[in-house]
Amino acid sequence: MRLRHLVCLTALAVGLSACSQEIEYTPEQRSCIAQHYSAYDAKQINQCVDVCRLCMKGNTVTCNTSCRLRGAS
Repeated sequence: MRLRHLVCLTALAVGLSACSQEIEYTPEQRSCIAQHYSAYDAKQINQCVDVCRLCMKGNTVTCNTSCRLRGAS
């Protein structure tokens, strides 16, 4: 019973840590962002989608969804 409880708590902790809205950028991505936005605000949907498309090689649909899931509006 204790092992089962421990496994459930571990799975919950891993799941919650995966929900972090902070994104880690590579140095190349940071450079690309700086080239396009002097004051990048990830909470602005248009900036978030542009950076996703241009610097992370995404497409409009997936970038729009990703940005909204991370709280951009």
